[in-house]
Amino acid sequence: MPCNKPRDATRCPYAVGRRNFLMTMGASALAVETGLLEFASSLFAAETRPAGRPVVKVVFIRPEKPFIVSWPGGNCDTNAQQALFTKTLRDAAEELDVQLEVRDQPMMEKGEVAAYVDALKQSPPDGLIVGAMCLSGWDPVNQIVNDRGDVPSIIYSHVSGFTAHLQCGRNAPRTFMGATQDVGWLSFALRMLSAIWQMKNTRILVVAGAGSNEQTFGQVGTTFHWIPKARFQEEFAKVRTSKEVRAIAKYYRRNAKKIVEPSDSDVLEAAKNYVACRRLMEAEQCQGIAIDCLGWENPVCVAFSRLLDEGIVAACECDLDAAASMLLTHLLFERPGFIQDPSPNTINNTLIGAHCTSPTRLEGFDKPYRAPFLLRNYHTRTGVSPQVLWPIGEDVTIMKFEGPDRIILGTGRVVSNIAQPPSGCCRTAVEISLDGVEDSRDAKGFHQLFICGDLERQFKAYCKLAGINVVHV
Repeated sequence: MPCNKPRDATRCPYAVGRRNFLMTMGASALAVETGLLEFASSLFAAETRPAGRPVVKVVFIRPEKPFIVSWPGGNCDTNAQQALFTKTLRDAAEELDVQLEVRDQPMMEKGEVAAYVDALKQSPPDGLIVGAMCLSGWDPVNQIVNDRGDVPSIIYSHVSGFTAHLQCGRNAPRTFMGATQDVGWLSFALRMLSAIWQMKNTRILVVAGAGSNEQTFGQVGTTFHWIPKARFQEEFAKVRTSKEVRAIAKYYRRNAKKIVEPSDSDVLEAAKNYVACRRLMEAEQCQGIAIDCLGWENPVCVAFSRLLDEGIVAACECDLDAAASMLLTHLLFERPGFIQDPSPNTINNTLIGAHCTSPTRLEGFDKPYRAPFLLRNYHTRTGVSPQVLWPIGEDVTIMKFEGPDRIILGTGRVVSNIAQPPSGCCRTAVEISLDGVEDSRDAKGFHQLFICGDLERQFKAYCKLAGINVVHV
């Protein structure tokens, strides 16, 4: 399973791919049981999504008549090159539901650039991509970077600058230099700008306490919407043992490598949790959920595993930093993260991450791979928790927001899955080696996400663009 490679696809999880997937599934429990469909998620085809869409402007810096003696030189058809860049961005914008505004006429003159920047300030877009296409055109690029205001901006250089030129924007806030001959990278460039907007316009449901409230996650902008904890039990009481609920339960019973402790009735109750979660999100117009769930006799572990597999944020113990981390991971890579309690192994100098819910679609929401799992009970010796077995030897990224201004980030590899018994810990327990950490007890944070694949450089690029500090784990 190639988990160690990031996704190339440009679909936003809840804007295109997963939403359309749910809407086209149909509501047949029989189809689920016969293997044509995996889930009765069509019950929730009317799920909400953020209103509106991000606006991203694109401009190209080059002379209309190329200079033969200057890079890219006479051996490059810059008109065809710009057309290719534009098509790549338009295709990505269609997939991501981004409003792309491309200035097709290239520019170079100082006055023309100044007028463009003034217009940019008067009506700031959600993002800007500057195509630097000529060695002699870096002064206009610097002019845009220095004067464009606070608009998140990406400079794309397709072998059009030397080392000195590519210092442009290095120390400028909310600016990323994308210098690569890989034209396809422009899709990820647009995805990063879209993710900044999506983070600001997503609502996460928080089920905790006895009151209602809303909180914004600092400059990131994600809204956390509180409802009383009692609302969950009220909604759960309305869920009947329908054909769809039975199909959900049957899926997990059939696909588990082994059912150790839970009874059939336990699995049915676990399936009802999923329905309650989805109904609450729909009622509150939210795109994710976090629950104060620690110690529940009928835990939401199976429901959360399924939600994560669908590309929906599902954060344990009301850890809002973890919820924001999951959302960002979903938007950038269309794959889920595993929230975990870190426990260092000082003999192996490794880190064991354990929790009672883990996604199974570790490679991506639309990928066929599912990690094998057992059905186990929970801390309370009741209910159902999936014990997911992670692929040995695969690269892992460790990441988590610590407040809206800082992310801890690192990489490692899967060493083992912890057997239970003889160990006693949360049901999914993954042991990883850590890169660049001399003593595993020095690993920063709690409830960090484990994400399949080496995604460190892509996260760093996003953080530079979004104005978030990165600290090595």
